[in-house]
Amino acid sequence: MESNEDFDTCLAYEPLEGVERLENYRPGGYHPIQIGDHFHGRYRVVHKLGHGSYSTAWLARDEHSNKYVAVKVCTANANPKEVDIISTLTRPDCPPVNHPGKMMVPTILDRFTIHGPNGSHACHVTVPARASLSGVKDGSWIRLFQLDVARSLAAQLVLVVDYVHAQGIVHGDLHLGNILLKVPPNFDQLSLEQLYEKYGAPELDPVVRLDGNPLPSGVPSYGIVPVWLGQASEEITLSETKVLLTDFGEAFPLSKERKYGSRTPLVIRPPEARFEPNDPLSFSSDIWTLACTIWSIIAQRPLFEGFLATEDDMTCEHVDTLGILPLEWWKRWEARRLKFTEDGKPMNRNPFRSWDDRFEDSMQQPRRDSGMPSLDASEREAFFDMLRPMLSFRPEKRPTTKQILESEWMLKWALPEYDKIRDKV
Repeated sequence: MESNEDFDTCLAYEPLEGVERLENYRPGGYHPIQIGDHFHGRYRVVHKLGHGSYSTAWLARDEHSNKYVAVKVCTANANPKEVDIISTLTRPDCPPVNHPGKMMVPTILDRFTIHGPNGSHACHVTVPARASLSGVKDGSWIRLFQLDVARSLAAQLVLVVDYVHAQGIVHGDLHLGNILLKVPPNFDQLSLEQLYEKYGAPELDPVVRLDGNPLPSGVPSYGIVPVWLGQASEEITLSETKVLLTDFGEAFPLSKERKYGSRTPLVIRPPEARFEPNDPLSFSSDIWTLACTIWSIIAQRPLFEGFLATEDDMTCEHVDTLGILPLEWWKRWEARRLKFTEDGKPMNRNPFRSWDDRFEDSMQQPRRDSGMPSLDASEREAFFDMLRPMLSFRPEKRPTTKQILESEWMLKWALPEYDKIRDKV
């Protein structure tokens, strides 16, 4: 894990909106990349796809296969185990061989290392994706998917998590930002000129040091905002809903590794990470975040909300929505005396939003206001029956992915929508 001590923190740059933190172009950090760079004798960089704390991702043209690829270039001090986990999950002989979730993990097409001014950087190549589910919601005013699309996305997410769990691996970071939509089948036919015409050419923003001195060799001369290959969430059709689950940087094999403490965003972090810090995370931790993510796929707003929230804020959200905590957690939670009565009634807080309130104002009302179908009474009941056990405070009471796939909502509403597109290219 990278820490501030790894870096010389003296240099500062004028910030560029939508671009990775430029101060992390230093020893141990990002590798400077420019449009037109050529990697591994075959990959020519044509645009930027995105960035994270430990990598930048680039759209490149593979000059051997004449196809577009995504090249992920890790920071020099990143842990390379993510690529090993993905390679394990996508081995051709990995059972069950015909599991539909296997096709939803991006196959590693190539691996290589770049040596640069900031160190040695592990790189891996996969197929490119259009955008994350969070990205397409951000690209929409109403932040909703059509109902058939949402059902298909939810079904695929459960299937891919079921496959990952079947391999003994906990993902550890399930959220909308890590679920990507596959590019359309004709994407590789686009020439570079057509690509730029349709999605926009790279815009190069000069990188400037605040002290006015020249840039060090490990810093790019310009920053690039990632290309937007997506579209507004409500415009996505059922045939466009094939997904990939990415970012296995927090994943681990349960039989070989114990992991304590969750790095999942606080608004969807499972409560045991706070109240049972000495117990290792497990498959059930993924089930909590899976439930939160399914809600966000169907609804306009997340189930639990908190801008700049603290752990106490989130525990309040959990109790408002799901009821009182397990007794030993309840007694141990210091802040509850200021927030709730002994029997769990909220004190001096407005608005209080119950599960039913959240379902109505995050899911049903926005759909009606947008002229979209909402969940009818029978689907709503089946949806609740599936989701509520997934959000049991006690991890051991949550269902497995196998049990979720056998739920009425999955069998009657979600999986049938995915089946309509399952075998289409």
